[in-house]
Amino acid sequence: MSLQKVRLPDLDEISQYLRSLSIPTLVSVGAVAMATTYFLATRPKSQPPACDLSMQSVEVQGGGLARRSVFADGDEYLTHLYEDAKTVYECMLRGARVSNNGPCLGSRKPKQPYEWLSYNEVIRRSENLGSAFLHKGHSKTTDPYIGIFSQNRPEWTLSELACYTYSLVSVPLYDTLGTEAIAYVIDKASISTIVCDVPEKVDLVLQCLKGKEHSVRTIVLMQTPSDDLVSKGREAQLEITSLQHMEMLGRANHHAPQPPQPDDLAIICFTSGTTGNPKGAMLTHCNIVSNLSAYIKATTTSAPMSHSDIHLSYLPLAHMFERVTQGVMLVHGARIGFFQGDIKLLMDDLATLKPTVFAVVPRLLNRMYDKIFGQASSPVKRWLLGFAYRRKEAEIMKGVVRRDSFWDRLIFSKVQASMGGCVRLMVVGAAPVSPTVLSFIRAAMGCQFYEGYGQTECTAGSTLTMTGDWSAGHVGAPLPCNSVKLVDVPEMNYLAANGEGEICVKGANVFKGYLKDPEKTKETIDDDGWVHTGDIGKWLPNGTLKIVDRKKHIFKLAQGEYIAPEKIENVYVRSDALAQVLFHGDSLQACLVAVVVPDQDFLSNWTKRTLGLTGTYLDLCSKKEVKEAILKDMVRLGKEAGLKSFEQVQTIHIHTEQFSIENGLLTPTMKAKRNELRQKFRDQIDELYAQINA
Repeated sequence: MSLQKVRLPDLDEISQYLRSLSIPTLVSVGAVAMATTYFLATRPKSQPPACDLSMQSVEVQGGGLARRSVFADGDEYLTHLYEDAKTVYECMLRGARVSNNGPCLGSRKPKQPYEWLSYNEVIRRSENLGSAFLHKGHSKTTDPYIGIFSQNRPEWTLSELACYTYSLVSVPLYDTLGTEAIAYVIDKASISTIVCDVPEKVDLVLQCLKGKEHSVRTIVLMQTPSDDLVSKGREAQLEITSLQHMEMLGRANHHAPQPPQPDDLAIICFTSGTTGNPKGAMLTHCNIVSNLSAYIKATTTSAPMSHSDIHLSYLPLAHMFERVTQGVMLVHGARIGFFQGDIKLLMDDLATLKPTVFAVVPRLLNRMYDKIFGQASSPVKRWLLGFAYRRKEAEIMKGVVRRDSFWDRLIFSKVQASMGGCVRLMVVGAAPVSPTVLSFIRAAMGCQFYEGYGQTECTAGSTLTMTGDWSAGHVGAPLPCNSVKLVDVPEMNYLAANGEGEICVKGANVFKGYLKDPEKTKETIDDDGWVHTGDIGKWLPNGTLKIVDRKKHIFKLAQGEYIAPEKIENVYVRSDALAQVLFHGDSLQACLVAVVVPDQDFLSNWTKRTLGLTGTYLDLCSKKEVKEAILKDMVRLGKEAGLKSFEQVQTIHIHTEQFSIENGLLTPTMKAKRNELRQKFRDQIDELYAQINA
């Protein structure tokens, strides 16, 4: 069958046809054409994924089931992205260059705008302070450690950069260590100079040193110290001076910068630990730069950083998550604005600063989630909120990440405005986050939102979710600065051959060991250089990692604090009313709960003495006032033992049958079988948390 030629109409014929149409018809045709053009021009465009999302990591050749990032250059670990930024000091210099001496560090007074120090001002003041450190006898080879005991503020970062300018090492101190641990850190690192933000911190240091031989010679206060405080320092045989005076001293005795090398130590980051004394993780400039470079490389396809970016610093600078985030900002010449120091004013700081980059911990996301749903007071509002979320989530799963949809304008714009209205990149870390909360906040914020996993011993991050993979419930693939492998934990039935086991990390971001503690170092880093994290992971089919358990009996709360249950159980079991205690923490929760077994031989006498109540064992265990009295006694014992607030139990469940070998809840050596206990009391534990969160 032959094809006939089709003659196309010429322009005269088209014009004649259009003239034959009525005006209303022409208007309708034009309106449809315009609407179609507008839709095609403004319809949301999906962003291409960073890689093949079905295979986000690859096996290392000859690596014994280890996996690496698809962004890694073969089996080589990424150490840096920019040739002129291989140390944190060079990151600062590069930032000054690429920003053309733009704003660097900012702070604000209540109800005032942010005031900024430029990059060159930061460099100048860092040189002055660092020169003063050298004048006081510090050097790279002798007395290199400088303690920093402060909330986040520009002077914190100035003090740290002063260290890096002259190859010195910063050693953060923080309140939750406790006085004994602070004294231990000072002694362990032989710290002779400590920079403090407020007089109360100086008093705490003096209290730690009282009656002891110590290495401290100088305490630098970020404000002018009172005469009384200076006198207290003399009594302790040390000098207390102001930061301003130190900068003047350095200016008068200026030294040329003595830049560090990549393998030089940058930070001794003491972990708060769970039992015993804190351990000082030794981190080099290469560790830090490799970690921040890996983060940049993993996110740059969708959210490239520039000097126009702004970060709000409120997460503790004593921990590495915030330190690495600041490094990312500095190397791009971006701005770092500090919160006012009061977490209650964080929303006001966000509204004023309008950050584009925002690092969060799960606890903050949980509060946001609860507040949003708490404001949906009627069934209709809750239905509408849920419907809007599902529509946004459906877009995200198609690769469309935006904040200008109908649902954004109707509902989510208020959520975005509460964060300043300009956030384009968020990252959550420090503890696991609920998939439900993560998915909802990701949709509500309409920005690139990553979840990472790591620990201090690996600088900060070891894995990160991938651009384009906006599913929840995993922590992404290995970063290009390290590889990850799983090793057998046979006693818990986790086998690497099945894609399960203890998570081990090796790479450029892995620390050099614990300060003056070879025994603990050997326990953590094996002979092949792998850090054993103590976390249990599982490889998913797409090459991402899922955290499923904890090898040791240690809990990590939503705010990132580690808890050792045995330590706390040994305190609470001292209660005359109790025979046994099972303590439980959940990484998706911010507090602790317990299952307690009252002592059948002593409960009756105890309740009679404390409450004036009598009755049978089962009758007393069922009474609300007995439960409240036991909880009160446990909290009292906790306070007397010096437990921190986050270590105290919030509520309890009373169980009347003792844990035993016979019922399978104790080992033959009378140790608690925690996995079995956790499974047995799963419903009761869930109910306790539901009551707390109600």
